[in-house]
Amino acid sequence: MIRHLFVILCLLGISETLLAQKTDANVFGDVKSEQSGEHIPFVSIYLEGTTLGITTDHTGHYLLVNLPVGEHTLVAKSMGYEIARQKIKVESGKTIEVNFVLKEQVMSLDDVVVTGTKTFKRKTESPVIVNVLESKALDQVQACNISEGLRFQPGLRVETDCQTCNYTQLRMNGLGGGYSQILINGRPIFSPLTGLYGMEQIPANMVERIEVVRGGGSALYGSSAIGGTVNVITKIPSQPSYDFGVTTQFIDGKESDVIMNGNISMLNQKRNAGASIYVNRRTRSAYDANGDNYSELPELKNNSFGANLFYKPSENQKLELSFTSLHEYRYGGEIVDRAAHLAKQSEERTHDVLMAGLDYQINFNEDNSSFIAYAAGQYTERDHYTGIYPDDQDEIDLHLSNPPYGDTENTTLQFGTQLNHRLNDFLGGKNVLTVGTEYVYDDVLDSIPRYSYGTDQTTKNFGGFFQSDWEVRKNLNFLAGLRVDKHNLVDKAILSPRLSLLYKYKTNTQLRLTWGTGFRAPQAFDSDMHIAFAGGGISRIILADDLKEERSNSLSGSINYDKATEKWIAGFTLEGFYTKLDDAFYLEPLEADEFGDRFEKRNGSGAKVQGVTLELRANYNRKAQFEAGFTLQSSKFDEAVENIDGLEAKREFLRTPEKYGYASLSFTPSSKFNATLSSVYTGPMLLAHFGGAPEQSIDEYKKSDSFTELNLKLSYTFKLKQVDSGLELFGGIKNITNAYQDDFDSGKNRDSNYVYGPGSPRTFYVGVRLKSW
Repeated sequence: MIRHLFVILCLLGISETLLAQKTDANVFGDVKSEQSGEHIPFVSIYLEGTTLGITTDHTGHYLLVNLPVGEHTLVAKSMGYEIARQKIKVESGKTIEVNFVLKEQVMSLDDVVVTGTKTFKRKTESPVIVNVLESKALDQVQACNISEGLRFQPGLRVETDCQTCNYTQLRMNGLGGGYSQILINGRPIFSPLTGLYGMEQIPANMVERIEVVRGGGSALYGSSAIGGTVNVITKIPSQPSYDFGVTTQFIDGKESDVIMNGNISMLNQKRNAGASIYVNRRTRSAYDANGDNYSELPELKNNSFGANLFYKPSENQKLELSFTSLHEYRYGGEIVDRAAHLAKQSEERTHDVLMAGLDYQINFNEDNSSFIAYAAGQYTERDHYTGIYPDDQDEIDLHLSNPPYGDTENTTLQFGTQLNHRLNDFLGGKNVLTVGTEYVYDDVLDSIPRYSYGTDQTTKNFGGFFQSDWEVRKNLNFLAGLRVDKHNLVDKAILSPRLSLLYKYKTNTQLRLTWGTGFRAPQAFDSDMHIAFAGGGISRIILADDLKEERSNSLSGSINYDKATEKWIAGFTLEGFYTKLDDAFYLEPLEADEFGDRFEKRNGSGAKVQGVTLELRANYNRKAQFEAGFTLQSSKFDEAVENIDGLEAKREFLRTPEKYGYASLSFTPSSKFNATLSSVYTGPMLLAHFGGAPEQSIDEYKKSDSFTELNLKLSYTFKLKQVDSGLELFGGIKNITNAYQDDFDSGKNRDSNYVYGPGSPRTFYVGVRLKSW
């Protein structure tokens, strides 16, 4: 009776425009969960192969009106549930009832991803492996930002590279941070400068999911993405919701770290427009690990605000706008309550970052074609100080009259277009053709007058790409792509081809083989351009006059297997990778000057990076889930490289362990309780250690110990039925065994680059969240 009343009320509200279509062929019904029996709101209901569809309302009911007459397949789709389909016969003047009961997915193995091919593909159908890190997984490991979350992905390692300022870099498949590309909503506005601190500045509550493509097969996103591509996809409004929380962390039981965050998503009644808004504030005290009154974790004050908005003027058009504002103050070094230049040794950074993107898409030709136009950009203002208080009185007078403060301005812009066209009959199969162009502009002006140091560099890259995604047969897919780039710091246009082959054996096994080429232009700002303390002074890096681009060839192969039953699913992925670098960049030590050590970025003979990554996963009835990844690899220059003047040259990449990995076990017996045990392993690595600190009088190489971090999080949610909300209480411990570096340099003149292992010591935390249920 209630359902029929719902139909009558909806029919009374149908617009005259729809009535004018005069088929009067309607379908109504509801959608329930098989597990709980409760109605599911905001489920997508649509006719397969058409643009006709709607979502269920907040009570789990839907109504489709004036449908085309004939036999159709009606589809019900919602995140976290298996897709359901029903054959229906639509007749003019008749209204039929079609109800759905959806099964919850045991484990999400077939997400729709976009990063691997620049078109929407299911993970098992993508010729390139795409790993997905959902926002739920970020929450389960208590990641405050994307830097902490990316540690829990196979083949990836996030390392801290400065004891004073704690900048981080992402290493993929054994390559340094400059070989990886980080995208925001598919756009490369995460500039080389932003990459020094940006991964810590992007809060986790801003993220919907992170898609990761390892290796050089992602040439469509820029040929410099030799190590891989990370695509951070921000919150997208899919249903009305809210989430507000406060977390307090106690670093080593001493210093506090308070994070406040909030999210709210809104949709209009027609569900053709919506907005997701997020805010985040973080305040962290400086942490001193060895009692020398110098910080190992800098003081942080972060404020973030942003939004994603969309508008669909028609069923086949969509306009998306995203913007983010980030402000961060960061101070590390001697812990004093006075100006940075009055400290004995310190680094101070104030960042103001604006990021925005605008995308327009229209589908046409019966959804066989689509056109996309986009623009994105970021602007960063940075005030910074890196300095040591002198000992000599004359130098003190000069230091006080002209302290080494610096200013940085960085602008990154991207404009592009993309055209997709599907050929439904191409040599017996289907083929999706993609062609596009893009222009990326990056301008950085960085100056420290006191050190006679400055970078004024503008890079411009115009690129074009073409891709053929050919489904030769149902079980065989061949992806061929070609990218051409003209970079203003490279003499000639460079072609970067890419080939990928996917073979699907039965329904549970995929075999992949990928080959791709790329290059890195000799631009100035990169992770290795960070100004650091070493040898009692300031170490700086300059570019060689004859520096040319670095070329790469990458090859990877993998097997992906998953076995599923009604109650559980388990699987593995085994991938081998090989990258050959020609004219590989390295840092050559030069003669020191009055300010400290100097290095020159040069081209070497080449390098090889190779290894194997194993992923394991299992899920039992959505109550227990296990994921793990482990990498064995080797990264070596063809010829030995001098890292410290006077010491033996080495072929090994510094700061690059031969083995690393992660594991996560989550137990969720009900929708209210969750317990997650996670771990990150970092193997031994070779480091250069400069003398200058009281306990380190000589320059030398050192081999670090291995580290195993253990983390635990417990959470319980109380359902507040009166307000349709949940109150979650949670707490846990990061780095339970306090696996942390124990030989930091101390005091003035310490080598700030001599830092390795986990990013923070044992940390306790508690928190509370109020969220929609």
